This record gives sequence, structure tokens and C-alpha cells, in this order.
Amino acid sequence: MTQSAPSPTTIEHRVSARIGGITESATLAVDAKAKALKAAGRPVIGFGAGEPDFPTPAYIVDAAAAACHDPANHRYSPAGGLPALKDAIVAKTARDSGYEVEAAQVLVTNGGKQAVYETFATLLDPGDEVLLPTPYWTTYPESIRLAGGVPVDVVADETQDYLVTVEQLEAARTERTKVLLFCSPSNPTGAVYPREQVEAIGRWAVEHGLWVVTDEIYEHLTYDGVESASMPVVVPELADTCVVLNGVAKTYAMTGWRVGWAIGPRDVIKAATSLQSHATSNVANVSQRAAIAALTGDLSAVDEMRAAFDRRRRTIVEMLNAIDGFTCPTPTGAFYAYPSVKAALGRPVGEITPTTSVELAAAILEQVEVAVVPGEAFGTPGYLRLSYALSDDDLVEGVSRIQKLLGTA
Repeated sequence: MTQSAPSPTTIEHRVSARIGGITESATLAVDAKAKALKAAGRPVIGFGAGEPDFPTPAYIVDAAAAACHDPANHRYSPAGGLPALKDAIVAKTARDSGYEVEAAQVLVTNGGKQAVYETFATLLDPGDEVLLPTPYWTTYPESIRLAGGVPVDVVADETQDYLVTVEQLEAARTERTKVLLFCSPSNPTGAVYPREQVEAIGRWAVEHGLWVVTDEIYEHLTYDGVESASMPVVVPELADTCVVLNGVAKTYAMTGWRVGWAIGPRDVIKAATSLQSHATSNVANVSQRAAIAALTGDLSAVDEMRAAFDRRRRTIVEMLNAIDGFTCPTPTGAFYAYPSVKAALGRPVGEITPTTSVELAAAILEQVEVAVVPGEAFGTPGYLRLSYALSDDDLVEGVSRIQKLLGTA
């Protein structure tokens, strides 16, 4: 007897509503498409991925190679991280941001994304609201929803340099608000909050009994004399309701090594560690040993990368602002430019007339083989994100193609 095909309803429910509702990472999707086209021989230039184009510094790689030969690294290790790495994170945090913490306040995670999700899973109950300054990194709202929370967008556009104000946050706060997500330097805009604004927001959070989850992964990538201020340092009374997220990916060109961490109150970190013990157990020991070398070494390699990013930053902003209909504020952190392209929409581009930044990004990829990420992925239609973590030559060639396609002002 021939078995009948499953009904559409059956197929639809093969995946849970919780997981089925997740949106794929737009930045990784764009990067994957660009790499696939390039592998097929197309001269694609990708501005999609937030990934330094430098190799991991040699002293870090050497430490990992040595760790491979140590049988101690061939076995399970504590789910929350190697004690030596926790100690290195404690020392690095004191050195770089002036924040004094203990090893029991540290959880080592499989990259920054796991730190984001586990933090929200530990803090949120169903229906709890999280204030989300927008434009936001694509992973934030998905992690909030997976944890049962409700992301509440608080939009700051280019006219305010993408920096939300206390007044905006207060207007969005409700009786269900539990957490503020804070990211400075910002992905996707490159904006860096000045110290006085960090303090004002932190004191507002304390006043209203809110948690703050602050992502500091781009802390070392700032320009023009701008400094990144750590909120629990600026507002010490926030420390008991604050979780700091960080990792080695951006600072040390270690995106593929997958080492991040969360720093927070002992009870929260203990609970998040229990979650991780069931989800993934320990981060790969060799990667942890590499991270120890990164954090205990000097920052000379970081300084070299920052100098290159700074040069590229100035080039890309000048070139983007020369495109008809583009307006690009000068970012002071990270390695992203986030131009408004609203004035470029509704104009013919070849045989099509894009009316959204999604359509414009598609036209740019199809017609001049340049991959950019549309602002819809970050919660703000009408923008594009371009990472300038690529070679100087590719950067100039890529933006020049967009200039030729769209015209210059």
C-alpha cells in the first residue's frame, strides 16, 4: 500500500513556531551569497560580514598549536570556562575598562552570540520587554524572542548620529520593561556614545530598576580620539543589575575561534553557566588557550589593525557621501558605515526602480556585483550597512562601482 504524502498542515508543524519564527542572519546570508558568487568566478566584492580581513596574530596561533599537543586539552573542561581564561578576562577587564570583577562573575561562551542568547534566556520571563536601540545588530531581537521576551525598538536616525536619548528610552518604557540592550561602539552604525550620555542612560536605568545588557566587543576600535566608556564603570551602582558582553573576535581577528564571554552578578552567571552545561558544555579548549594568549599579550597587533580601519573609514565615508542620494555620518567606532539611502530610492537603476533598500541592495549586487546589507536587517529601512573590514583596493573598487551605477552628487 502506497503511503500518502503528508498534508501541508503536517509539514508546516514539523518545525516549532519558536524556531520557525527566527529570521536568518542577514549579514551572514549576504556574505555567504557573495562568497558563493566569488567561488563561481564572479568578481564580487563583499561589504557584508563584520569580520576583520587580517589573520589572527601569529603568537595567538602558536599558542593554539602548542595547546593541541597537550593532552589536558583533549578532555572536557569546566562548562563555564578554563580557570586560567577566566583569570585573564578578569585582568583584561580591569586593564582595558577599569571594571573590577571576580572569576565567579565570568562565563566563557562559544562566541559573542551565545553570550547574548544565554544572558537573555537567564534574565527574561515570557512577555518581558527589552528596549532595543535601533539600528540594532541582527542577532539581538532574535535572541530576545527566543528567550520569550519582546524587543521594543527605540529608533535613532542619522540626524542624531544614531544615538538614542534618555527621553526616547523613557517614552518607550512600560511596566513590562525589564532590560535595556546597549551597544557602544555600535554594530551596525559605528556610533560611540560619549561618556556623559552613557552616564545619563545608566543612571536612568538605575532609577527605574532596569537591567542593562551592554555589548562591548568593539571597545578597542575607536577613532578621532574618541574613547569607549563602560557603563558599570561610569555608573558603579548599576553593577548588580548589569551584564557585560565581550569576546576576542573583533579585537584580535579571531571570528572563527568562537570565544566570547559574559560578566555579571554571581547568581546570574551561575544560572547561565547551568544553561550552558546542558547546551554545549565547555568552549573548545584549544580556542580557550588561544584566547588566553590574546588577552595576556600586548595590543600592538590591535593598534596596527585599528590604523588600517581608520584609513579605510575615512575613504569609505568620503566616497559614500559622493553618491547621489547617500548621506553617511562619520562613524567613530567599529568598522561599519551606515549611510541613509532614502534619497536614492525611487530612481531608475538599470531596468528597475528600487523603492526599498532591500531592492537597492539587490540591484547593486546583480548589476555591479557588490554585496551590501540593507537596513531592513537592522530594523531601519532606507539604509545600507557596509563593513570596511576589507582591503583598501577592494573597498575603493567596490564603492566606485556603486558610484558608477547610481551617479555622484
